[in-house]
Order: sequence, then C-alpha cells, then structure tokens
Amino acid sequence: MKDNVLESFVQAANKYEFTLDISLNINGAVVTGTMISAGEYFKSLSEEFAEGNEVAEKLAEQLSETGENAESNAGSEANFIHLKDTKIYNGDSKATPSKGKILWRGKLDEVDGFFLGKISASSAK
Repeated sequence: MKDNVLESFVQAANKYEFTLDISLNINGAVVTGTMISAGEYFKSLSEEFAEGNEVAEKLAEQLSETGENAESNAGSEANFIHLKDTKIYNGDSKATPSKGKILWRGKLDEVDGFFLGKISASSAK
C-alpha cells in the first residue's frame, strides 16, 4: 500500500519539477537523496549512455523517450519515486555507494516510512 502523502510529493515532482530532500525507510535500509521527477531521472540516465557505442546510444534514445512519456503523464498515478545524489545506509554509518552522483528508482508501495531531509556524510558519523 502506498503512502498518500509520499505519493502527493512524487506527483508534485513529476508535474511541477518540484525537488525535495528526503530519506526513505525500505526493508530496514535508509535510502536518502533528493527527489526528482521521472522525466529528470530518465533524462539524466540517458545522458550516461549518450557518448557510448551504438547499443549505448540506442539505450540513451529509449531512455530519453521514456522521460518524455513520463513528463506527458505527470498528472497520473505515481508508482515509482526517483532520487538523485542517493546514498543507502544499511546497518552501519557508511553509505553505499560512498562516492559519485547516484540516480535511484524505487517502488512507492515498498516504502515503509520517510522523513524530510537528507542524511549527509558528516551527519552519519
């Protein structure tokens, strides 16, 4: 079952390019980052493949199209949440991954709880 409040945040992100620092509790782990729209997620993901070989460029094109479709369906029901600059904490104070700008996508109906704000490396010590 999805949390209606969390879903409304995701719908705002998808429809209005609203961003929000958020931390999610999922099966005992904490996933923390900045919530972004589905369109931004797919656009950013497609850029990761844009300068590759023929297969990578085809993937980039498909991801870009998926992002455009997500933007046109922004007012519909939300089933996934998208984060950038993501860190995952699972039982200790060290985040996984510890470096890089990580994009993350998760099912809304698998989120056990959330709080507003992002855990930073300095606050996790």
